[in-house]
Amino acid sequence: MPIFKKDKKNKNTVPEPMENPRQIINNVKIGKGTKIWNFVNIYGCEIGDDSMVGCFCEIQKGVKIGDRTRVQSHTFICELVEIGSDCFIGHGVMFINDVYPPQPDPSEWKKTIIEDGASIGSNATILPVRIGKNAIIGAGAVVTKDVPAGAVVAGNPASFMRFRDNKKGE
Repeated sequence: MPIFKKDKKNKNTVPEPMENPRQIINNVKIGKGTKIWNFVNIYGCEIGDDSMVGCFCEIQKGVKIGDRTRVQSHTFICELVEIGSDCFIGHGVMFINDVYPPQPDPSEWKKTIIEDGASIGSNATILPVRIGKNAIIGAGAVVTKDVPAGAVVAGNPASFMRFRDNKKGE
């Protein structure tokens, strides 16, 4: 039994998507069950199922984010970045595609790949690299070189600490 009149009235109707003035979302493919918080600027990208994008994030065109991936607040994900499924991107992570700024020619920009299960700590800076499956990047790290699967890296520049649980890539 409905408690309020409005519950009776809307019982069998599906709510129409509302325009949110606190979000700028343009030409984005958003997967089922994905949550996008307010104050975001995302355009021309793809975000998988059951993922989350925190507030104050920018995700640029061509970015692909897998399923069940969490992107925390204040993160910047530039063009040419691919993030796998089941990843964690901490608060304030910065991705860079231009190693010699300012480079106005996009053909000179470089690609970044984050493989499934990787975890990147808050305030890390990720230059164009490949971060392997299940790797861990420490908070504040500046990643300038590829990170192998299952590795734990930290520091500026990021250096190898150990393999996660002593199992390479698992």
